[in-house]
Amino acid sequence: MIHNLITSRAVPEIVAERGGTPIRSRVGHSYIKATMAETDAIFGGEHSGHFYFRDFWRADSGMLAALHALAALSETDRPISELMAELDPYPLSGEINSTVADTVAVTDAVAAAYDAQDGVTLDRLDGLTVSHADWTFNVRPSNTEPLLRLNAEGRDRAIMERVRDDVLALIRKEG
Repeated sequence: MIHNLITSRAVPEIVAERGGTPIRSRVGHSYIKATMAETDAIFGGEHSGHFYFRDFWRADSGMLAALHALAALSETDRPISELMAELDPYPLSGEINSTVADTVAVTDAVAAAYDAQDGVTLDRLDGLTVSHADWTFNVRPSNTEPLLRLNAEGRDRAIMERVRDDVLALIRKEG
């Protein structure tokens, strides 16, 4: 199962718990589709609500996703809100855009601020993803505007808000 790098960390955890193989991809349908073709993945999904199915020519289909969701709902008496709570355990910031003059310099400044911290890993698959056991965030440039896009996640709301605010302060100071 392919997921883009700014989906919740719950996605690869749940896929692995249920016997699947999660594979991270850059953001964007062309990257998802290419990775699906390379790996023969049965499904690909993006944080933006785009869903791709191998058996549907790797096409994006909200209708097919809705039919799968309805089929799953028909097998239980539990409300969808209860089912979704199990699949969405980590608070997310949502995408926050900041206008900056030099996206590369600001991204590098964010990387430098977090690089030496204990328990932190950095990767540059698409922008900069910084991960810790209790939180993660991604900062990536827009392809069409002078923006950096921040998505943050935490084990709880307070952690997410602290990380979100710390990273935004850094971006806006440097930008």
